[in-house]
Amino acid sequence: MLNSMILSYTTFVYFVAFMFYLLGMIMNRDLLGRLATFTSLIGLLAQTVAIILRWVESYKMGIGHAPFSNLYESLIFFAWTLMLLYMIVEWRTKNRTFGTFVTPLAFLAMAYASFSPNISSHIQPLIPALKSNWLISHVITCFFGYAAFGISFGLSIMYLVKRLDTEKRTHIFLKLIPGKGVLDDLNYQMIVIGFLMLTLGIITGSVWAHSAWGSYWSWDPKETWSLITWLVYASVIHSRMVRGWKGKKMATLSIIGFCCVLFTYFGVNYLAGLHSYAQ
Repeated sequence: MLNSMILSYTTFVYFVAFMFYLLGMIMNRDLLGRLATFTSLIGLLAQTVAIILRWVESYKMGIGHAPFSNLYESLIFFAWTLMLLYMIVEWRTKNRTFGTFVTPLAFLAMAYASFSPNISSHIQPLIPALKSNWLISHVITCFFGYAAFGISFGLSIMYLVKRLDTEKRTHIFLKLIPGKGVLDDLNYQMIVIGFLMLTLGIITGSVWAHSAWGSYWSWDPKETWSLITWLVYASVIHSRMVRGWKGKKMATLSIIGFCCVLFTYFGVNYLAGLHSYAQ
């Protein structure tokens, strides 16, 4: 299908964007940075077109649903939300160094979706439980939350790397990374955005679960780990607001939180439960 081919090419576009961002930092060349931004925008535009084409194709097949229903489509949508949110951050901050640490996540998600032999890219009919108008709102809120947490993860890595920038280590790569205060503040902002979106995702998911399965909460593995992830990020915000935690502690908690996100997204799919769709 045309949409799958476009998405496969987009995977390599994101890899090229990452290389431009990386080389731009190492060589301190503004031209490479501009090329990285342009390449990222091309990839985001192509991915948007492919998602729309896939949506239209599902209606032509008589299935007619938003392309968020299986692991392949959710990985594609995660990469899209991540790049969309990142481009907004780059536009607002006027700093391209973040791309070096964020675009690899989009590339890896696309690569896993496009080239894993265990994941089918074919459009499939929805199972009865997924035939609900809550599908779009639940998936969009959750994945924008995941995208914000992904950017927070990248910022946390940047913060820890920036700590290496001492008087004895003055490589241009480290100098180009924004100051630790800027990284810490932006990291907290991303965590708050992600936490709010995840909260909405859990709420919409609960309402959807009640209409589909007759219960707002069933302690399904994905529900349980979503709650664990929510509690981890709630503790991060609490530590910042009440205890005044900043810097390394915040970066470390953010990395732990994103590991919970990854397990919530990938790990529990292979456990028996109502949300298991990896097979």
